[in-house]
Amino acid sequence: MQQIGFLLYPGFQIMSLAAVSAFEFANIELEEKVYEVRYLSEHGGPIANSLGMVMETEAFGDPALDTLIVAGAPGIRLPNAAETDFVRAALPATRRLASICTGAFFLAEAGVLDGRRATTHWYVSRELQSRYPKIKIEEDRIFIIDGSVWTSAGMTAGLDLALAMVEKDHGFEVARAVSRTLVVYHRRAGGQSQFSALLELEPKSDRIQKALAHARSNLKSALSVEELAEAAHLSPPPVQPRLPRRNRTIAGQGRREPAAGSGPPDDGAGPPPDRCRCPRNRLCRPRAHAPRLPARLRPATAGNTARRPAGTADVMHPAYCIIP
Repeated sequence: MQQIGFLLYPGFQIMSLAAVSAFEFANIELEEKVYEVRYLSEHGGPIANSLGMVMETEAFGDPALDTLIVAGAPGIRLPNAAETDFVRAALPATRRLASICTGAFFLAEAGVLDGRRATTHWYVSRELQSRYPKIKIEEDRIFIIDGSVWTSAGMTAGLDLALAMVEKDHGFEVARAVSRTLVVYHRRAGGQSQFSALLELEPKSDRIQKALAHARSNLKSALSVEELAEAAHLSPPPVQPRLPRRNRTIAGQGRREPAAGSGPPDDGAGPPPDRCRCPRNRLCRPRAHAPRLPARLRPATAGNTARRPAGTADVMHPAYCIIP
């Protein structure tokens, strides 16, 4: 039987325990208790979470568990000395050491993430990188596995992480059956950015969601109305207006002013969101971690240069444009 320990502390976020469901339903699917879940804290006894609900825990003891998972908090919560020592001792003693959401700060404080790839919630990823520069932060990932260390993004991403653990332990079919029972994705597509900067583009229609998902996956291609209509299982409109090339958008500039008589005046709506924001998400990073430009991004002329205002913390890549 594999023992799964959850490291809890006063004020932990209750959604961290959503991951427990993956292990529970794996037991049900396999018709035997292959996982035993234990809740651990520094002194044991009742621990209140961020909502005020209380649950019983056992005190730290031998860290030789199969898996130790550190719960997240609503904000940044650094471990105390006892918690740091327990996490540090768990690295060689456990088969897997993991964190959910801001629980990554526990692993970082213990030195577990030094030199490793890791992720955490997008809202605090740069704070984690700033405090612990030896970590290789990948902020647009749902979860990351680096050797025996697993880290996940937000609270619900802990469920994705737990399903991946079940798949690693008992195979694809068991993990898929568990995800089907829980009515969640077995393997969620995309990164964290789809749940942050692009949320305002989330429509209520399932068909339009499919079209947007297709567009986000093919931003480097020339997307036609017919192609998007096919992805959404809709009929394309009979008339498909096309702007002259001189009116197309340059990233970071908004719309160009059309030539006289060439079309309607600029309505100030700005550039198409995903075409500009997805490259912008990649380019607006701390200068020390500026990524290489993807093939579809090429240097712009001096007149097309897009820069952040002086004195801002995040620096946009000096010059770029989108080539449709």
